[in-house]
Amino acid sequence: MKNTQVVLAQRPEGAPKANDFAVVETETVPLEDGQALVKNLYISLDAGFRNWMDEDSGDEVLPAMPLGKAVMGLILGEVIESRNSGIEVGCLLMARLAWEEFSVVNEGDWWVEVDNEHQLPLSYHLGVLGDTGMSGYFGLVDIGQPKPGDTVVVSAAGGAVGSVAGQIAKIMGARVIGLAGSDEKCQRLVNELGYDVGINYKADNLSALIGQHCPNGIDVYFDNVGGLLLETILEHIAHGARIPFCGAVADYTAQKSGGGGPSNLFQLVAQCVTLQGFMTHFQLERYPEARSQLAQWLASGELKAHEHMYCGVDQCGIAFSDMFAGKNFGKAVVKVAAS
Repeated sequence: MKNTQVVLAQRPEGAPKANDFAVVETETVPLEDGQALVKNLYISLDAGFRNWMDEDSGDEVLPAMPLGKAVMGLILGEVIESRNSGIEVGCLLMARLAWEEFSVVNEGDWWVEVDNEHQLPLSYHLGVLGDTGMSGYFGLVDIGQPKPGDTVVVSAAGGAVGSVAGQIAKIMGARVIGLAGSDEKCQRLVNELGYDVGINYKADNLSALIGQHCPNGIDVYFDNVGGLLLETILEHIAHGARIPFCGAVADYTAQKSGGGGPSNLFQLVAQCVTLQGFMTHFQLERYPEARSQLAQWLASGELKAHEHMYCGVDQCGIAFSDMFAGKNFGKAVVKVAAS
């Protein structure tokens, strides 16, 4: 069969651009023992994958992406052929595969079977019921632990994780402030997601605005950005605050000689702050717990899922670049079929 792929055409410099990627057509090859063929239905766009587009980025989590090969990504698809006794034809998988129409699952690849028991849109398993939703859940339930009356600040609040994290903090009784990159997004945070306040992080008087809205300090900072924005937040951090460190978009797109991080990390010591990084794939045994709770909140209307949907696998590079340009609100997803 013909297989349309989006490959890494060149190494991005800073924020990715559409021409960093190319669309190519290849042929699928016969399966070997232990393999399964997946027809991809939805592809997740995740900022963290920018990390592995640099030549020297390989680590124990993911290897560096090779040029000219399909871009690594998180997909949801249906198994259409299998020579692996542990993977049945017809089952749905969420897997770390690639931006393409058809993918091969090899022995040792990371994947989980998806049971759509809650009868929600399948794409939700890449967003609010997937790693992004569970990032908000684990980050707040385990690390942030907001209490009624606490002030919670969320960076990249209109993005995939931030849009869920802020709503969970509200469900847990906190007062929630979202940081986003435009006044329009800030209004949507309040009007559509229930945030108490939206602040444009590009404002010249950002520190003053944060101080105005957080007069008693920040009790929980859900950080998706890192970098110099974290420095500004630490100026207003409360004693005993908790910082779930979910992502570092500022580092993903920093030039090798640029970037920069907080110069005031001693605030963590002075204010007895807990800053803890986390990744959801270390919590596989708790996925059912998180997914069940998130589904309950969706059913009750306490949690709303926002998707920014693109159609056609060839749109992956454009969608990924748009995300770094701040054009999405909620989870960015590509429906592999063009219609």
